[in-house]
Amino acid sequence: MAAPKKGRKASAQSKPGRSLALILIAIAALTGGMFASGHTTPRLGIDLAGGTSITLRAEAEPGQESAINKTNMDTAVQIMERRVNGLGVSEAEVQTQGDKNIIVNIPKGTDSKQARDQVGTTAKLYFRPVLQREASGGAAQPTPSASPSGSPSASPSGSSAKDPAKSTGSATPSATATTQGRAVTGGLKADTSPSPSASADGDVAKLQAAYTALDCSKPAQRAEAGKDAKPDEATVACGKDGDVWTKFLLGPVGVDGTEVKDAQASFDTTRAAGWQVDMKFTGTGSKKFADITGELSKQQSPQNEFAIVLDDEVVSHPYVQQAITGGNAQISGSFTQEEAKSLANMLSYGALPLTFSEDSVTTVTAALGGEQLEAGLIAGAIGLALVVIYLLVYYRGLSIIAILSLLVSAALTYTIMSLLGPTIGFALNLPAVCGAIVAIGITADSFIVYFERVRDEIREGRSLRPAVERAWPRARRTILVSDFVSFLAAAVLFIVTVGKVQGFAFTLGLTTLLDVVVVFLFTKPLLTLLARTKFYGGGHPWSGLDPKRLGARPPLRRTRRPSAPIETKEA
Repeated sequence: MAAPKKGRKASAQSKPGRSLALILIAIAALTGGMFASGHTTPRLGIDLAGGTSITLRAEAEPGQESAINKTNMDTAVQIMERRVNGLGVSEAEVQTQGDKNIIVNIPKGTDSKQARDQVGTTAKLYFRPVLQREASGGAAQPTPSASPSGSPSASPSGSSAKDPAKSTGSATPSATATTQGRAVTGGLKADTSPSPSASADGDVAKLQAAYTALDCSKPAQRAEAGKDAKPDEATVACGKDGDVWTKFLLGPVGVDGTEVKDAQASFDTTRAAGWQVDMKFTGTGSKKFADITGELSKQQSPQNEFAIVLDDEVVSHPYVQQAITGGNAQISGSFTQEEAKSLANMLSYGALPLTFSEDSVTTVTAALGGEQLEAGLIAGAIGLALVVIYLLVYYRGLSIIAILSLLVSAALTYTIMSLLGPTIGFALNLPAVCGAIVAIGITADSFIVYFERVRDEIREGRSLRPAVERAWPRARRTILVSDFVSFLAAAVLFIVTVGKVQGFAFTLGLTTLLDVVVVFLFTKPLLTLLARTKFYGGGHPWSGLDPKRLGARPPLRRTRRPSAPIETKEA
């Protein structure tokens, strides 16, 4: 027997027991994590769990029709997502439909009336002065600064710290100097009373008590903070500073968001401030902003800050060092490009004459989704049964390997989907179920490719053990190419589509990746082990690898011509 070539690395599949142990450990770990997290079933989407679907139509005031454009609609979607997510609905879907419509799908378990009030109301943007603030669980971060636009001598900014106040779906700028704070617009006097607008001592005490009791780390209290507050009254609010929620006591509104004429993100090449947000105010807004910043510049931190409040949540709170006149201002700090654009969009949206009206409100019952799911599962079960019958009839004993591989793939898919629900908010909808059903055929196809390669080697006259190893490289290339094409199609579909179709693409891509894992770590190692048994290795008629049934050719041997007899000479 020829010795193996030196330097040839042993294949990982030469020790199939390790691969089988690895995938079994992975299944056990995922299953344990599923039970430990308390999420033993995948989260269901609105079409399966039921819920409410709201269709909103954008409307513009006369002469302002150009306000309905893609940028503003996308900004509205971001704000509505933040609103419904503030209600504790992480799997809600908000997306545009056409040029003027927005579809909001809210799963069952949410107050539909409250959700309708939240998403159907035009965004409210205010500038309020900061009177008090306090972190709810950590030290506050520095804040960005506001300065006159185009003035190199304006208040400096340039710290690398992050502005802690962030809102869902948008990042906020980083800060420059002093501690974080938020200041607001007009009418703020040098008085440091915690409630400048209160008309009685009882109102002051009530507001101060509300501020003291407020815990912004609790979602329920955040949702109620500042709710229904009037513009001419002081109020409380919450804002996120990095990873820490901060509570604020704010004065009356100084400048309304509708008085912001324009806001854009820009990069300042003349100073080290980097990305900044340039604001332009209307004529009335310019006067109000000059007055409020003049008063704020005389105060100490945090009362020299103005809070930008969007839908009762503080999204940024820059400080002021001098009065800002002329109607132009900048908010500067250690912004990234994305953070600056996000804040600019919020400021711009508050000034848009854009409102939404309800076109339709549809209630989706869980019974309807359950019927559709049942029909889909029946179709999947029929398809799976047909695949199993075909495998049993055609591949006989090999069908056991295929069925076990399908079960392993199903176990991985189920546990991963259950864990993705609380992790990334993945919700299983009907298109996602369809993607899982389609994956059955993709997975079975990989087994068939490998089995046929092995059977081809046996037809060439090889025994099973070498046939398994020789067939693997050729089958492996075919399986990888096929799965790559399937995964690429799923990825493209996921990128170019929105909503429920993405569920189909996501599930198809996930199961395609799991197919590669199962074939490499389970199917091939299991067949390698079974090839060492008498039933499979001996080519039993019911093994599916019977050489006679496959029409195997006998091994080719060289034939020798009979040599002529050797004559011996007698001595």
